[in-house]
Amino acid sequence: MSDYDYDLFVIGAGSGGVRAARFSANYGARVAIAEDMFMGGTCVNVGCIPKKLFVYASHFHEDFVDAESYGWSVNSEQFNWKTLLENKNNEIKRLNGIYEQLLGNAGVEIIHGRASIIDAHKVSVGGKEYTAKNILVATGGWPSVPDIPGKQHIITSTEAFYLEKIPNKIIIVGGGYIAVEFAGIFNGLGVDTTLMYRGPKFMRGFDGDVREHLAVEMEKKGITFKLSTNISKIQKLDQGFVAICEDGLTLETDMIMYATGRAPKIKGLGLESVGVELRENGAIIVDDYFQSSIESIYAIGDVIDRIQLTPVALAEGMAVAKTLFCNVPSKVDYNDIATAVFSQPPIGTVGLTEEEARKRYEDVVIYKSDFRALKHTLTKRDERVLMKIIVDKKSDRVLGVHMVGSDAGEIIQGIAVALKAGATKSVFDATVGIHPTLAEEFVTMREPVNS
Repeated sequence: MSDYDYDLFVIGAGSGGVRAARFSANYGARVAIAEDMFMGGTCVNVGCIPKKLFVYASHFHEDFVDAESYGWSVNSEQFNWKTLLENKNNEIKRLNGIYEQLLGNAGVEIIHGRASIIDAHKVSVGGKEYTAKNILVATGGWPSVPDIPGKQHIITSTEAFYLEKIPNKIIIVGGGYIAVEFAGIFNGLGVDTTLMYRGPKFMRGFDGDVREHLAVEMEKKGITFKLSTNISKIQKLDQGFVAICEDGLTLETDMIMYATGRAPKIKGLGLESVGVELRENGAIIVDDYFQSSIESIYAIGDVIDRIQLTPVALAEGMAVAKTLFCNVPSKVDYNDIATAVFSQPPIGTVGLTEEEARKRYEDVVIYKSDFRALKHTLTKRDERVLMKIIVDKKSDRVLGVHMVGSDAGEIIQGIAVALKAGATKSVFDATVGIHPTLAEEFVTMREPVNS
């Protein structure tokens, strides 16, 4: 019998922590998991799930308008924010219960409270100490906002999921996927929406054509862009706020939301006191097997700041369970990880961007298509789809595939399998398309756009 209370003590019951705890227990380990907020972590409570539900809600106004072109008469387009909020909250509660049930069924002991690490094998929760052979930190991240005058008036994505009422006018500050997604959500729900970003072009790290195409489409939908602009301070008015920008621009608004990044959630964990090495931004430094500088302490998910995606955290949690309790040292392959941005229209992407491919490969061939979807030939809506394939000319291997358009995430998921299998452009060309669909365009692009 081990001298420790547990073989594994997991701090944080988000996607990665729950996966590691469940499968470690299934492999025979004695496992406990501590959580001080909500079961399921960011994704279930203030991330992927409620965000996607809000995206669905915000798109109905276009669906109602488009329906008339197909012969439907829509009598009412009234929106009730409280109904959406109540239904969303009920769904989240249901998912919280499922996560707790999954852990219980696996034999994992759930400890409610904030955990801190005392030493390499000891954790404290609510004044009670527990010992473990291994400790796994899976506490995720938390939105960060700049330290500017008036910062107390800022909301983040976390608060946006629980607003008592939606504003008439909002400024969203940020240039990443969270800012872009919420701009589409608020705009779709009828809010006068301004997206502000300090740089000249948003969605840094995505393919250049994707970034430009999305900006055009979002502007068509009525979103106002203020690029190369940054707020220096925020002042409260009798009604609403005024944002005072560094260039002297002033903007009045009902609400200001920041989506300018997330920081690893490590405050109060005691990592520094036990000697766990951290990066400058607070991320825990781990090796390929997610082991920190302390042999018995591991970390996964957003707190290590590699790729902040729920499926990545799941893979990392699985790898730790296999390494520690299945005698199968396991890494995670971070190449060709597909992702979707639930902007409006949405982005789906996998593999290298054109910019990355040109840096790594001597001769790159680009295939690209820009067209109006069949659906909108009747609606006359001025929305265009972008599809792009990036190929290494020497090997014919497809290096990257990108899309902006309806169901982009659903379509790219299947293409990600092909890229993971090493598909060539010839394989794409030999594949018979499904007609009429958007996806068939990926197997019918024959002429490159560059020499």
